[in-house]
Amino acid sequence: MRSGFSGLFLCCVLFLLAGAVHAQDAFPLDFTVIRLGEGPRTVLVVGGIQGDEPGGFSAATLLSTHYQMENGSVWIVPNLNFPSIIKRSRGLHGDMNRKFARLDDKDPEFATVRRIQELIDHPQVALVLNLHDGSGYYRHKYEDKLRNPARWGQSVIIDQTDLPGVFMGALEAEADKAAATANEALIQAGHRLHVHNTKTADGDHEMERSLSFYAVRKGKAAFGLEASKEFSVELRAYYHLLMVESFLRQAGVDFSRSFALTPEGVRGALQDNLAVSFADNRVFLPLEDARPAINYLPLPKGGPAQAVPTKPIMAVLPCAKGGEGQFCVHYGNRMLTLIRPEWREVDNSLSVVRARVDGEDRQIPFGQVVYVGDSLLVEPIEGYRVNAIGFDNGKPDEAGVDLRLKDFMPRFSVDKQGKMFRVEVYRNQLFSGMFLVYFGKDKQNSPNRPRMARNAGSLPDRPGPESSLGF
Repeated sequence: MRSGFSGLFLCCVLFLLAGAVHAQDAFPLDFTVIRLGEGPRTVLVVGGIQGDEPGGFSAATLLSTHYQMENGSVWIVPNLNFPSIIKRSRGLHGDMNRKFARLDDKDPEFATVRRIQELIDHPQVALVLNLHDGSGYYRHKYEDKLRNPARWGQSVIIDQTDLPGVFMGALEAEADKAAATANEALIQAGHRLHVHNTKTADGDHEMERSLSFYAVRKGKAAFGLEASKEFSVELRAYYHLLMVESFLRQAGVDFSRSFALTPEGVRGALQDNLAVSFADNRVFLPLEDARPAINYLPLPKGGPAQAVPTKPIMAVLPCAKGGEGQFCVHYGNRMLTLIRPEWREVDNSLSVVRARVDGEDRQIPFGQVVYVGDSLLVEPIEGYRVNAIGFDNGKPDEAGVDLRLKDFMPRFSVDKQGKMFRVEVYRNQLFSGMFLVYFGKDKQNSPNRPRMARNAGSLPDRPGPESSLGF
């Protein structure tokens, strides 16, 4: 696959919405493999093997969406245990990271484990990085209850000192390099990373069932990367990326990224470009500032609708609560919004409308966000009608009418600010498509969709409600 920045990252997994709704416990979710760059050897990066460790799967997601591989090959699995990520659970069917030695074929996760094992076994894969969040701070000697040998946070895990005869087989030396590189960019001195050798083959029966030791047994250099659970999600992902970038350089992979590697830069990258599209992009919803519920959203009737999210840890699923036929948009461990659809037959005869935006003639494709300073007027189309949601002039067709922010009812907006509204187009009762109008031009924003304002203040060191990401 060609590498490159993804302005709108179309996740490889499509989630079915319409038709018979299965029990939510079924979770028809599978992990995604994103392949970036080219080269004779591949670095495999895995996140989300445990669903309650968002630092790891968030860092892997950023690697898949905001990095470009200039030289070398990287495969990324950001959502290995996707059902557990959605449920904010360590493991819905036990700890998946303890299923890599022996596993009954009746285990609900048998197919997932076998699939990731086959990926590890691929002859091109030479280095495996498994991203975790661990408790406290690993230390070689006891310092206090958060800093001692029984803790896992802020460490690079190896199963043994060396793996002779393989690429990057000097495991301890390579881990030392990565930890030292990350320690050059500590936010606080107490965040220092250490190398933790579990000496798995010497009798650590827990670790011998792990993904990393499976890779070692298959002759692949493998490392577990642990950020501390004492940190906010963005700070965990920051330390993960410091370690990952060091390992990539050590493996000879050249790369670039589209954000500054700081906790603030990580937070911004995690919050941007949150969106989902439906019906071949006839319906597009930016979700960075979405209301808790979006009502009567027109979606195709008869046959399943395909939801295409912009990040691989996003999913659209039937809601556990709220009533039949409602859907929740998830991003990692949190829910972004609830969608109450209005099922419609679709008309495919139209894909673009003509409009006057602040006095300038424009053609607007469906699935776009249009920035408006003062007014927008959709040109009348014979045989079609326009419905601006939240605007009511008493007529069935709102084409040919100046649409201004003051004339919209804020409670119908898509965003919490009350500035973005749906403009839907119909051919009789058939749904043709929609676009969004955002009142408030900002030249610093993307021309295709709004990027909402963020608090650029200091970041908390501990997780909890003060963390803006909410994972």
